[in-house]
Amino acid sequence: MDNLEKNSKFKKFSQYKSQIALLIMTVSVFGLFMITSPEVFFKGRIYQAFLSTVPIMGLMALGLTFVLAMGEIDLSFPSTMALSGFIFTSTFQATGSVILALIYSLLSGVIVGFINGTLVTSIGIPSIVATLGMQFLIRGFSNIISNGLAKTVALDKTISYKIFAEKLGVIPVQSIWFIGITIFFYFLLFRHRFGEHVLFIGDNREAARMMGVNVNRVKIMVFILMGIMASFAGILSCYRMRTWWPTMGEGYIMMVMAAAFVGGTSMFGGEASIEGTFIGSFVIGSLEAGIVAAGLSGFWTQFVCGVLILASVTIHTLVKRRK
Repeated sequence: MDNLEKNSKFKKFSQYKSQIALLIMTVSVFGLFMITSPEVFFKGRIYQAFLSTVPIMGLMALGLTFVLAMGEIDLSFPSTMALSGFIFTSTFQATGSVILALIYSLLSGVIVGFINGTLVTSIGIPSIVATLGMQFLIRGFSNIISNGLAKTVALDKTISYKIFAEKLGVIPVQSIWFIGITIFFYFLLFRHRFGEHVLFIGDNREAARMMGVNVNRVKIMVFILMGIMASFAGILSCYRMRTWWPTMGEGYIMMVMAAAFVGGTSMFGGEASIEGTFIGSFVIGSLEAGIVAAGLSGFWTQFVCGVLILASVTIHTLVKRRK
């Protein structure tokens, strides 16, 4: 009886090995930052900054988690973020209506996601190729219609600014959106039929199809979800900066992918971690500030990020292999 209890406890512990490894990595990273630059990381201001900047990246990482869980990839989200931001600012300037600006901006993400999903499912183009092409196409289109010029909008004078950019006490509202969407996505992926289908497709697409899952429809819906997340990230960025830049979204692609991989989502599909992506976003999002505060060059950021990705992927792979 004692052996059965021990085996049961060991199995329960084994189920959470990846989460424990991620937690240890997170504590180690922030602990190292506190040791090397205590004058920065023992003050609340730096964490307030993280709570306002990381959610923009983290929202796209949550969307990408669904795409990866399905066994696909999306490389178009940085350009989708830029296009949606341009549509948001242009619509607001033309109409003065925040509601119309929000609708048109999010609709652009839906359209991009639908096109990506259709290219992958109906035509059969590999997702890495289809979304890479869309990445260049959308970025070029955004630059053409904007003439490469930035747009400034007085969003701070609207009521919506309090909803999307101000603080609730000392906590930036962006982080509350991030937490809320993370919780919603957790239940969507692990407690809803849609998420069950996503993971089933990622694990075995043909088996999912034989079991009656509409694989093409689910894939299109996931790419649409990714487009919406990229659009919402663009909107939050416009509120935060009160300016749209033609370069919006550039530099996010590797950070977003790193957040998902460090969090424990598998590139091969069928396995994902929403809470891992949430934590991974803060780990990746804090690297540059921590490295610079420690007195090192910002060039170290990519090196350390690469180490974390390789270490986390190695750990998750070994844990999965033992299972």
